[in-house]
Amino acid sequence: MTAGQYRADDGLRARLDQLDDEAVAALEAGDEERLDAALAEMWELVQRDGEELPLDSLETSDVIIPPPDLTLEETRALFSDHGLVPDLPE
Repeated sequence: MTAGQYRADDGLRARLDQLDDEAVAALEAGDEERLDAALAEMWELVQRDGEELPLDSLETSDVIIPPPDLTLEETRALFSDHGLVPDLPE
């Protein structure tokens, strides 16, 4: 959110899926510290291992990672039934 767009390959998406599961569990448990850590790790992975797209790119985003400084309620509003990282059709 607000920090550009990145392309994630299948390996990165798999790791993001795992962290997404951790974030959902933390959110359901009301554990803001654990949620913040999962979101921060997701963003670090994307920055390190993702391919940054040009600022003028018009591609749509499949995933939006919220910043870890949101409250539990603000983050809860962004999650779908599938977490932050939706399952893509095969």
